[in-house]
Amino acid sequence: MLSSTTVYQGRIWDVVSDTFALEPGSKPLTRDYIAHPGAVAIMVLNDANQVLLLRQYRHPVKMDLWEIPAGLLDVDGEDFVVGAARELAEEADLVAGQWHVLTDFFNSPGSSSEAIRIYLARQISEVPETDRHVRTDEEAEIQLRWVDLDEAATAVLEGRIHNPSAVVGILAAAAAAREGFASLRDSHAPWPAHPSQRAQ
Repeated sequence: MLSSTTVYQGRIWDVVSDTFALEPGSKPLTRDYIAHPGAVAIMVLNDANQVLLLRQYRHPVKMDLWEIPAGLLDVDGEDFVVGAARELAEEADLVAGQWHVLTDFFNSPGSSSEAIRIYLARQISEVPETDRHVRTDEEAEIQLRWVDLDEAATAVLEGRIHNPSAVVGILAAAAAAREGFASLRDSHAPWPAHPSQRAQ
């Protein structure tokens, strides 16, 4: 790394310009990208082998998308799985008694530092009505639907689900289900790809 400058400071994330060399003495390169705090997403699976999908408007693509519960890791020092549980309660009014890491991925590594961890949440129960989060803005319009896992996987392959966390999570859950979820990682498994864990 030769230099790093924030060229745009946004309400949620910034744009950074880094100049670096791939090896000592090589030609410097400059790349601009979104500096992102990372995110978590939750594949919720009930006892009927159905996954929870939610429909939400996304303005950059000007479409309503079928997604899975998800949110930014924008609370300093918050444990990753605690953040996932918070998002599940806020977006779906649900709590989970069992958590595992389903998979980790970079959303768009050519243009963003965003790392996403998808959890599998099971043993589901509802948040008491008096304790529920009041959803506002786009979240106020969320529609929830339980869909059979195999049906959701078919929808991904037919191009009817476009949200990347949903696509990755559904296909990963379908693959993991074939072995009874035996190989899933503990909910507190290390996440070295998260921005806070990477070598600077």
